[in-house]
Amino acid sequence: METIKNALDFSDSPRIDLTIAGLVALFLLVFPIFPHSAFAMATMIQFLMFSLYGMGWNTIGGYGGQVDLGKAQYVGIGAYTTAVMLIRWDVPFWISMPIGMCFAVIWSFIIGYPLFRLKGHYFAIATIATTLVLKDIFEVWDFVGAARGLEISPIKYIPPDFLRLIFKQDVYYYYVILGFFFLGILYVNWFRRSRLGFQLRSIKDNEDVAQSLGINVHWAKVKTYAIATAFVSLVGSFHACYIKNIEPEDTMSLDLSILIALMAMLGGAGSLWGPIIGAGILIPCKSYLKEWLGAQVGLVGIDLIIYAGIIMVISAFEPRGIWGIVEKVRRRKRS
Repeated sequence: METIKNALDFSDSPRIDLTIAGLVALFLLVFPIFPHSAFAMATMIQFLMFSLYGMGWNTIGGYGGQVDLGKAQYVGIGAYTTAVMLIRWDVPFWISMPIGMCFAVIWSFIIGYPLFRLKGHYFAIATIATTLVLKDIFEVWDFVGAARGLEISPIKYIPPDFLRLIFKQDVYYYYVILGFFFLGILYVNWFRRSRLGFQLRSIKDNEDVAQSLGINVHWAKVKTYAIATAFVSLVGSFHACYIKNIEPEDTMSLDLSILIALMAMLGGAGSLWGPIIGAGILIPCKSYLKEWLGAQVGLVGIDLIIYAGIIMVISAFEPRGIWGIVEKVRRRKRS
């Protein structure tokens, strides 16, 4: 099947792919060594965070074909778990982070089992609804700071505290999230070639045929939803320590859920490199266009117009995103 062939995109041109991947990895490793501004460092950290968000979404949305617009709720669960445990009980990040992932995965099973009885846009609408409900609960829950949110004070943890992930210099945060980024790529590369990965592509093509072949469609979706949730929750925990100030509107908003989905869809949903390409384009555009144009007199909002225009042009030219364009060029060269 075409989707199975596309799943092997990494092996279509192995030398070229490995060379490009190696150069990108080398650039990411040495980036902090070269002169850069604090704004550039913050943009790079955001790029790595959203790449991981996109990788997680891509497992269920790209390979499974389920349009999930509620991933922000799991960002919030991870962020709030880490923040609450650190502020109230001084629990280190490396303990609170996996606990937050467990909470998020449990919640994903609770809501995922009934949600995956729905299909198409009904499923997408239901994921939005669950996020909004959870956000409303957190906005009135005093234990987690309600609408005010929570603030992590870095003053108590100077010098650099690797256990609690509290640093004054962003370079430490950069290398921590870079480590997660590399682990994420390795896992997704394994996942897409795994039995579950091939099952999902069959389900995406035709659920009825997949079920007739003995695939438990509902359970495959629920398991993959939990995997996507674990990715997003991990980055949410990192987000709490990096930003140090979290609130429901910041971590559970619909805008964040849509942006996470957009990263993978623009770069190329259902491909290894799609979420990374999407984040590599959208995050710098979002940051620098806002910085250059957003605050200019008479140009308020022009950055958003340009940002949206880029998305629409790419989507109209190739519905499968930028990676779809790359594959199309490769096929032409081979033919």
